[in-house]
Amino acid sequence: MADSKEGSAGDPPAAHLREHGITIDATKLVPTSWWQVPGVTPSIWNSDPESLDAPKTSERRELRLKPGKYKFISFTFDFPFTVNLNGTLDFSKSLDQCVEGRGTQALVVVCKRMYPYGGQRDAYYDQKPNDG
Repeated sequence: MADSKEGSAGDPPAAHLREHGITIDATKLVPTSWWQVPGVTPSIWNSDPESLDAPKTSERRELRLKPGKYKFISFTFDFPFTVNLNGTLDFSKSLDQCVEGRGTQALVVVCKRMYPYGGQRDAYYDQKPNDG
């Protein structure tokens, strides 16, 4: 007699429960600071900067995120982003001047502040980050 069990422990999780490796890259932000994704990384608001566990903008960080809506938060701005069922990123087209990575698994933040205007990026954002 064949034993057919649906949803056994060996089956892969449903698409909405599957975690995806999403890289957050804020290394282009100058000067170095901290960032957070609420509910996933430590808060940047309630800690002493000397002992802060939140990710620094000087390093790329891979997060394990399930499909859903999230928010990137730094001290100077924040914006929402979505992890789709296939593990790729989406965010508002209005952020294209300062955020890259739509359709990929790497969210790249390239601006320290965001201003809603249609002009070119300020030369300020072309500075190279410190290594410290």
